[in-house]
Parts: sequence; C-alpha cells; structure tokens
Amino acid sequence: MLPMFVADGIDEPAPIASMPGVVQHTRESLRAAAADAVSAGVGGLMLFGVPRAEDKDAAGSAGVNPDGILNVALRDLAKDLGDATVLMADTCLDEFTDHGHCGVLDERGRVDNDATLKRYVELAVAQADSGAHVVGPSGMMDGQVGAIRDGLDAAGHRDVVILAYAAKFASAFYGPFREAVSSSLSGDRHTYQQEPGNAREALREVQLDLDEGADIVMVKPALGYLDIVSAAAATSTVPVAAYQVSGEYAMICAAAANGWIDERAAALESLTSIRRAGADIVLTYWAAGAANWLS
Repeated sequence: MLPMFVADGIDEPAPIASMPGVVQHTRESLRAAAADAVSAGVGGLMLFGVPRAEDKDAAGSAGVNPDGILNVALRDLAKDLGDATVLMADTCLDEFTDHGHCGVLDERGRVDNDATLKRYVELAVAQADSGAHVVGPSGMMDGQVGAIRDGLDAAGHRDVVILAYAAKFASAFYGPFREAVSSSLSGDRHTYQQEPGNAREALREVQLDLDEGADIVMVKPALGYLDIVSAAAATSTVPVAAYQVSGEYAMICAAAANGWIDERAAALESLTSIRRAGADIVLTYWAAGAANWLS
C-alpha cells in the first residue's frame, strides 16, 4: 500500500526534503501519480491531506469540510480509479489542527478523548461520502473503532472498512512525516500513543480494537516492532498491517545516497522482514518502486 500526500494551495508538487522521491502532491499530480502506482501493481493508496496553514483550527474543521483538500482528493481518485484499487484515508485530526495534536483539546490543553471521538466519526463519514473504501483512525483514542463503526453504519456506509491503528507507538521515527504533513505540533503525543517498551499493553490495544469490530489492525512503526507484528498476527482474527514509516524509509535512502548500502536491496530486504513477521499488508513509501522491481 502506498501512502500519498496531497496539499492545498500549491501549484506544483513540493518535494519533501527528508524523504527523497516523496512529494506533497497537487490534486492533478496526485491523480497522475495514483494512476501510475495502480498500473504498476500497488495494492492500495493511503491518502493524507495537507491543508493551508490558515485553514487549520483547534477542531480540525478542514478535515470534515466536504471541500477540504483530503475529501476533494478522495473524490478525484474515486472518480478516476473506481474500484481499480483500494482507496484509504487517514482518519485523524493532526494534519488539520493548529496545535498539531490528534484530537480536540480541553481547557487544560489535554486531548479530550470523548470529544475527539465525535470528530473522528464526522471525519470517517465525510471520507466515506467522498469515496474512501477504507478509513484509518490513527489517533489511538479509546473507543475509536466502535464509535466510527456505529457512525458509518448510521450513515449508510456499512461496507466501509476500518483499518485500526491498533498499536501505534510514540516513536522517534516519525520525524520526516511531520515535514510531509506540515505538522503544527509542539510537544509530543506520549499520553495517547504507546510506550515503546510495553509490548503487553500494545497487544491489549490490538485486542480491544478487534473486540470493537476492526476489519484490519495495524502496528506502527514496522521494523522496530516486528515482535508486535508477529504477536498480533498469531492471535488476530483479521488481517494485520504494518506501516514502514518515514524515518525507516529516510534512513535507508540516506545510507544509499552516501553509497553505504544498495537502496533496492535494502528496501526489499526490509519489506521481506515485515512480511516474514506476519504482516498481511505493508504500507511503504517504496510501494510503487517495489511493485516495479518485482514485476
């Protein structure tokens, strides 16, 4: 699966310096790149929206707005590609909030779990209305899967799949992604993402999402957490996904640029290790490249 970024207010694709070969797309360049990726054999697309700075607010309203960049881009790809691929959307507020957190903040500046769930339902329904086959709640809020399932069903989207970020760790490997989505975050997300050393809690979170009706459960990051991927795969009743995140991608690219390793060989080896650990689905910025290498 290929993660892709689409940005509002730009006239041409904007390269992401920390992620060689990855860009913030315009709507038109996204359409072309998505068609190329699907033709290459990529199994699906995960779309992230990057609004203009002036459109961000405390509640992440641009994510819910039918005319917001993520929702219009979903409609573009749904029109272009139909059912030729699996169209996925990131169902989170962090790209759209002026504070950069994944949820609504209370009067003390803390993420309000229950208030955030209401926004996640609105996000998911807006994305499904726009053509997403899969919504991906990535904020690690308690109860997010159950709330979204109820909201989607009530809105007539019973067939829309929920890919739950079930074990998302407070990782140092997200740095380049923050550039990719022009994050406004100040501080960290340790209060709602998983502690890297706590495997038991991570697996408990996976089970809670399964109990709430998740159709796919995901571990993020991938390479540093292959033990969690393996343990989840051993017990999960649904497919297990793993996200090879921006920092994992950037490290291999940087080493290859210095001539220290072979990028293609290292990328394929890393992807093989994720599959070997038990992941049924892998999100990776090498998806299009790997599809071409393996064809």
